[in-house]
Amino acid sequence: MRSTWAEQTWAVFRKDVLLESRSRVNINAMLFFAAMVLLIFSFALGPNPARLQEAAGGLLWLAFIFSGILAFGRAYQLEAENNAFEGLLLVAQHRSAIYAGKVIGVVAVMAVLEAVIVPVMALLFNLDLWGVLPSLALVAFLGTVGFAAIGALYGALTMSLRAREVLLPLLVFPITVPVILGSVQATTQLLTGGQTDLGSWISLLAAFDVIFLTTGMLVFEYAVGE
Repeated sequence: MRSTWAEQTWAVFRKDVLLESRSRVNINAMLFFAAMVLLIFSFALGPNPARLQEAAGGLLWLAFIFSGILAFGRAYQLEAENNAFEGLLLVAQHRSAIYAGKVIGVVAVMAVLEAVIVPVMALLFNLDLWGVLPSLALVAFLGTVGFAAIGALYGALTMSLRAREVLLPLLVFPITVPVILGSVQATTQLLTGGQTDLGSWISLLAAFDVIFLTTGMLVFEYAVGE
């Protein structure tokens, strides 16, 4: 019985989310790492509210992207260790559905992280986020999707390599510079109240999301081919 592209995407996403929710190893490590980043820098910057507010956007995304690297590696770790990825490729009628499911799964895991870390940052940095919360959620979503689109692709390319923990960030970070820059700038403008270029940065994020997702969908089938 043939299944549709959407059904295969949902199956991959559901599998990854179920595995993560049962083990919770990766999400706990990501939360701990991100919280430690914010805590250390809050002490390093001191009690100056203006300085904390200006640095909050960059530090928030620093916590997100380094924690996201853990999510990208984890997305393929179990399948690589048990040689299950080859079986997944054999049964998949649409290999791009595997990529889409992985991207959605990583975005879901990172969304949980962000939902916890943002209130922690607001508490540590004494920030009032209530008025900008919808816009901040939009920026976080767009930035996370663009980052995950590349991370899920390179996670597949490096999953069988011995030095994948080193190579993955070296490959992901240079390509995702526009997304990281746009996310940091948009978040900083929201937190500091200077929103003159906010629309431009959000448009940039949306454009790169489309580019990265389209590229990933087209390249994934050949990247994981025999």
